[in-house]
Amino acid sequence: MNENIKAVVQDKYGQVAASGLSTDNAGVKAVAQAFGYSEDQLKSIPATANMGLSCGNPTAFASLKPGESVVDLGCGGGIDVLLAAQKVGPTGKSIGIDMTPKMIDLARKNAAGVPNAEFHLATIDRLPLQDNSVDCIISNCVINLAPDKPAVFREIFRVLKPGGRLAISDIALKKPLPPELADDLLAYVGCVAGAILMDDYKNGLTAAGFLHVHIADSGADLNAYSNVEGQSACCSPAMSSTGLPILGTTCGSSDVHRGLTQLLQQYDVNDYAASVKVYALKPA
Repeated sequence: MNENIKAVVQDKYGQVAASGLSTDNAGVKAVAQAFGYSEDQLKSIPATANMGLSCGNPTAFASLKPGESVVDLGCGGGIDVLLAAQKVGPTGKSIGIDMTPKMIDLARKNAAGVPNAEFHLATIDRLPLQDNSVDCIISNCVINLAPDKPAVFREIFRVLKPGGRLAISDIALKKPLPPELADDLLAYVGCVAGAILMDDYKNGLTAAGFLHVHIADSGADLNAYSNVEGQSACCSPAMSSTGLPILGTTCGSSDVHRGLTQLLQQYDVNDYAASVKVYALKPA
């Protein structure tokens, strides 16, 4: 089942990478701003680095410093890698990890001319990084998509230096989902069904060895995703040859859109899930 989930997520987000969505789309820009990105931040990076997939802005609370090394799990088009690269400066390093080849290709294109940014094609539960090698791990609406979250938490712990930290934006549950939503694979792809309860998130990080685990509801309205026409949850719509969203489709399939939209019309996702800020430290 886990491999099937990975394959579906990789396929659907590969289609998002090829969709042409960017900050130039008013709806995509509105999503990014709703989850904490400023106008100046969005102007400082290529428009195609932002595809309206965020549920927060981890670089805003990661306290990144010049000279540090930072890794973004599930970097997508590179929005947070590029913003982090600005903060750690030329003596630091900003590294993006993504399992979707089209996303990595797009991120590398967006990072052209940024010497302290690099990208690796890999899953976030098997990071191509050395033990105790990075200062900070960030991620943005991605860990909810990982089938084996304990493995992800162990990998984060492994690669962080002693005293290192994680600063993650993610979707977590306030209460269990109804079965028809929890069991829907397309709701999983849309960042809802793969989310875990806040207490389970905290317990998972604690079990991996982290200290001072703090998880806070950001208060952001998850309905912000509806700013992008045809978009449901974290999954963006297919694009026409004119560069405009194809109405009634999500990730290139009207069945995907119809199925997920019906669920989201039946349930207010804000009742069940929240955009959260997750912070924790590896013992020094």
